[in-house]
Order: sequence, then C-alpha cells, then structure tokens
Amino acid sequence: MKYLNLKYTCCLTICFLSLYVTAQVHKVGPHGNPSALQTADTTRRVRGLADTVGFAHRKEQMDLVIQRIDQNQGPRLDAIRKKYDISSGDAWRLAIAPHDDYSYSGYMYPLVLKNVQAKTVIIFGVAHKAAKFGVSNQLVFDHYTHWNGPYGPIKVSSMREDIMKELPVGTYQINDSLQAAEHSVEAELPFLQYFNKDVEIISILVPPMPFSRMNELAEPLARALARVFKKRDMEWGVEVSLLISTDAVHYGDEDWSGRDFAFFGPDSTGFHQAVDTEHVFIQNTLAGDLLPAKIQKFARYTVQENDYTAYKWTWCGRYSVPMGMLTAYNLQQVQKATPLNGMFLDYCTSIDHTPIQVDDTGMGVTGKASIRHWVGYCDVVFR
Repeated sequence: MKYLNLKYTCCLTICFLSLYVTAQVHKVGPHGNPSALQTADTTRRVRGLADTVGFAHRKEQMDLVIQRIDQNQGPRLDAIRKKYDISSGDAWRLAIAPHDDYSYSGYMYPLVLKNVQAKTVIIFGVAHKAAKFGVSNQLVFDHYTHWNGPYGPIKVSSMREDIMKELPVGTYQINDSLQAAEHSVEAELPFLQYFNKDVEIISILVPPMPFSRMNELAEPLARALARVFKKRDMEWGVEVSLLISTDAVHYGDEDWSGRDFAFFGPDSTGFHQAVDTEHVFIQNTLAGDLLPAKIQKFARYTVQENDYTAYKWTWCGRYSVPMGMLTAYNLQQVQKATPLNGMFLDYCTSIDHTPIQVDDTGMGVTGKASIRHWVGYCDVVFR
C-alpha cells in the first residue's frame, strides 16, 4: 500500500489519464463471464499512469534508478545472491515483491525481478480502492491491450482472454476503472521491462474476500492456468511466471488517515519490535515449503477473525498474497510439478537505509518516512 496522502490524491484523477486510442468500449456482462463479451475489437487501448511521482515512467528515469541502485546497493545485492546461490540462469515460478516509491524500496525490486525471466508475467495486485468501487469476492481483470512502460507500451498477453474463458461464471469481473486507479501492478512494470524488453503481462487484482472465498477461486484459476499453459506449450517459470505485489507492515501513529498502527509504540523500541515480528511472521508463513496451512496462517495473522475487511497486522497484500500463493500451490498440484519452496531473500523498511535520490529526475516520494510513519518491504522467491 502506498502512503495515504499524495498517492490517493493522484488516484482520484486516474480514470481520466488512460489513453484511449479508440472510442470503442468493450461491453461486459454482470458476472464478467467471457460469453458476455460483445465485441472482438483489437484496437490498442493503453492504460494510463496511476502514479506519476514515485515510479519511473521514462527511459532516462529508469536507467538512472538502476544505475543508482547498482552504485548504492550493488554489494548488498551481490552478497544476498551469493548467500542463496542465485545465478543469472535461475528463474522464479513465483515471487513476492514490494510496490512502494522507488526512492524508499528501489533495490528490493531488482533483487527479485531480475530473475523473473518469463516472457509472460501474471501479477496478483492489491485492490487498494476496491471499497470505493464496491468490489469484493471476485478476481478483477482489465480490458487494456497495453500498459505504459518506460521503454514503450507493454503488451497484455492474449492468454488473459483464454484464462477468462476457462473460469466459471461469477469468479471474476472486468473493471478498467479499478485497474486504472491501482498502483500495485504498475510499480513492477518498469523493472520487469528493464530486464526483458519483450515482457507481456496479465494483471489480476484481488479485492477483499475471506480466506474461504480465496480457496474457492484459487482452484479453478489454477486449473485454468494449467489448461492454458498446456494448450500453448508454456513451461511455468520459463515462459510464464506468477508475481505477487505487496508491501509489508505499515507502521506508526501519524498520517495513516487517523489510524494508529504503532502496535509496539511510535519510537525506536517499537520499530525494532515490529521488525523482529515481521521476520518471524515471514519465516513462519512465506519461507520454506508452500503449504495451505501456512497460507491460512498468513491470512489469520493479517486480517481480523470476525471481519476479513479489517486489518490485524497491516500488510496491504493481505488478499493478494494468500490468493497468489493458493493459486501457485494448486497449480503445482495440478501439474504434479516440483513442490514450491520459498526463499526469504531480504527485508528492509523506508527508514533503515539511505533513500535513492530521485528528485533530480522528475520523480519524488508520495509520503513521508519517519519513525512515526514507515513501511516494511520483503522479497520472497520460489524456484
């Protein structure tokens, strides 16, 4: 989740930023089922930008961000890759990455995304503004043909339509307005495109839903993916990968729309307790063998037992993470593939290292970072 001031002010105008090269609008039935598609129009429709501040959307910006990450955090990245024996040939079947301002979380992106080598990346994003659009309990796709990228428009894979055709009625909807207002998928694209100029994507937003509903959706989605992969002769991890977008804990007692997330206190002692809690939480739920019981433990830790819409531990990906992981687990089961095992590569926060300088590039930050308002980030990958 981004910070709650400039980020969401920007989001209010997003729907007007999408570049419609055509006035043709696809018509979709109330359940989002593919039989309700009323047009085969293939004219380019490019999704606009949700965040023009925190992310790089021009080639010169992205090149400079990468250069500064290499200069400032290169040794740290090299040490982590050496620790986990990660080579340039390793390719993730599933990965978890942050979506915050590049200034704060920049080096965490290439640590994960450099080894997302598949041409097609299916991204499970957060639906931060789902309540505003009245969306819940369904997966959310879009109708765009392309998304903006710093090196040119990024194509949406034609697999999207094949996947939707395989899904039962009522499991999803197509909502361009919600997709246009969301920044969690957009954040990943400049890095994905930097490492693979031909990358194609499919965006799936996961709005609020109980864990039981995630189970109901994950199995048919995994079976749909397996059928489409087989039909297209695509190997998971090689031609197609799954990516989950989430930031970790949102902490502090200032500028969280009046809410107090300083669970252990808004001071250095509270900060260290929160970070220690994060490490234990991640090790117990995301690292190691990917199993349904651990995924459910993640859900129970992040949402209130009697109200799945309410935070318990403030990860904005409290729905995208378990949904993406359940889908990956079910896909592995359907394909009878090698079991997935998570490697917890790194963790940092918006206040524990020197930010990347971006203010000379036309970029900036969308919120403050202080002991009373900070965000955590984690990188987890699955071979």
